[in-house]
Parts: sequence; structure tokens; C-alpha cells
Amino acid sequence: MGEEGRSSFNPNLTTESAQLVKTLLERQQHSVSEEQEEEEDSPGRQMETVHWVSSEDFTVEVGKRQIEEYLQTWELQPCWLHSLDFLSSTEEQHSTFYHYRARFSTPTSRRPVQGTARVYFVVDISKVKPQTLPAEVHFVVESNRLVHSPGRTRFREEWLEDVIESKTLLRRAVSL
Repeated sequence: MGEEGRSSFNPNLTTESAQLVKTLLERQQHSVSEEQEEEEDSPGRQMETVHWVSSEDFTVEVGKRQIEEYLQTWELQPCWLHSLDFLSSTEEQHSTFYHYRARFSTPTSRRPVQGTARVYFVVDISKVKPQTLPAEVHFVVESNRLVHSPGRTRFREEWLEDVIESKTLLRRAVSL
């Protein structure tokens, strides 16, 4: 679902971003380990990741810079372009969540405007853990529910392709 789907508890959040926060809050409440919930990458392949800033040194701009740095570790074809935006922050009892949206597309000179795929990031700054610990970063791909964490799963280009293909098929079905 795109930007028109908004969360009921914060009108500035997309459905995906709100679902991401809901999942993280449920994890906090139920003390479910990420290893049980997340897809694991295939063993034997080393993943590049970012050394995330400590919670005490986090700012919106630092978060944006570090997410950009992390996006550069994704093994995407050079035809993919993206933009990254800070959406908003939300306060919860034990955390402050900073929401970002990356929009991906593959424009060409023949078709400069094509479909986009979005990836939503949440930077979780804990209010109860030591502020010297790194910020926790999680992301979800548009229209998917599986929550990923940098360094735990390898991003796959096909996830973006699948989102764009699904939107294209939906547009064709609706225009028939």
C-alpha cells in the first residue's frame, strides 16, 4: 500500500511504517528475539553493514546519512535510482522511532517515469537501554510484512522488482 494508506495512531505515517513500529513494539512487549522473527541470510556470505551511531549521538541527519551509506551496500544494478526522505518521529513509552522512506525506480530516457518501490526504515532510539549502544535500525519493503535488520538479511533486488511488477499488474487490471 502506498502513501494514501495511513496509520490510525499517527496521520504522518504510511501503513508500512506504522506496521513496522507495531511489530517492534510487540517485540519489546513480548521479548521475542529477532532471530526467531527475521529471515536469516544464507550462511557463508559476509554481508557489508554500517556501524550505526550510538543513541546519544543520533540526529535525524545522521540517521539519513547512515541509511544512505547502508543503501550503498545493497547489490543493486546501476540502473536503480533512489531518494531518501525523513518522514517523522514518533514517541512511545520505551523508544523514539525515526521514520524514513527510500523510493526506488529505474528511469530510462524512453520511459523517465516508471513505477516506484518503497522501503521504509525505522531507527529505534531506546529510552531505557544505555545511550552508548548503537541505534537499532529496521526496514520493511513496501507491501511486505517481514521486518529486516541491516547485517541480518541480505537485501535482494528482486524485492524491488516484485513491488513494481505487482503495481504494474494492478494498474493494468484496474484499467481494463
